[in-house]
Amino acid sequence: MDIMTEQLPISIQVSDDLVAQINNIAAICNKLEAQLNFHTMTANWYGEEENILLINFNLVGSNEFDSSNDSAEKMIKKDFLADDVFILSSTNKLLDCHVAITASELPLLQQKPKLLSGYLGKKLTKVLNLIAQQQGFEKI
Repeated sequence: MDIMTEQLPISIQVSDDLVAQINNIAAICNKLEAQLNFHTMTANWYGEEENILLINFNLVGSNEFDSSNDSAEKMIKKDFLADDVFILSSTNKLLDCHVAITASELPLLQQKPKLLSGYLGKKLTKVLNLIAQQQGFEKI
């Protein structure tokens, strides 16, 4: 039996590098993905089905962030939201959002794994609220 999975508007991909460095980050991001999709749905981000904004979060380490930033130099629409967050817009309905776990954040998250879920939740919610402001959506 084939199980079809429908893509949610917000997805979170974690780099292999971060998966190797931070315990449980993939599981925490799966749970966070569901929460963020729910929060944006309740904030009525998806009122018009043909105009749904897809947001792909790419969570990377700071060294990967620098190299993805360099390769993104050729992209036309690149928007820095913070020194550790930039967005590449390939279309009006798709945003690739690169978010770095910085060199100062990494040791803290490795030493205190209980902080990871809340910290990532706040960081990605902050980015979504900046996107909401740009898109004219209600903040979550």
